[in-house]
Amino acid sequence: MKHIHISQDIVPLGEFKSKAAQYLKRLAERNHPMVITQNGRPAAVLLSPSEFDRLLEKHRFLMSVASGLEDAESDRVMDTAELKKRLSKLRAERGPK
Repeated sequence: MKHIHISQDIVPLGEFKSKAAQYLKRLAERNHPMVITQNGRPAAVLLSPSEFDRLLEKHRFLMSVASGLEDAESDRVMDTAELKKRLSKLRAERGPK
């Protein structure tokens, strides 16, 4: 995620409401997250769709790595020879296409 610029990326809710179209355009152009405040406290973070997709993909990748590490630590792994053997068996069971 890109860094938040205090002077540009933190916006009070009232100001955001009155200039929503401008802020959404700026969000798309700069691709920086924007913090919306309410009563002087952070209330929401607004992301561009591309930044949101990037964060989701990163999360999925990290979860996949964590799952693989957990499998390795629990000895739920197989070597290449075993993998080839299982794949050959599956192909044989499915038969020709």
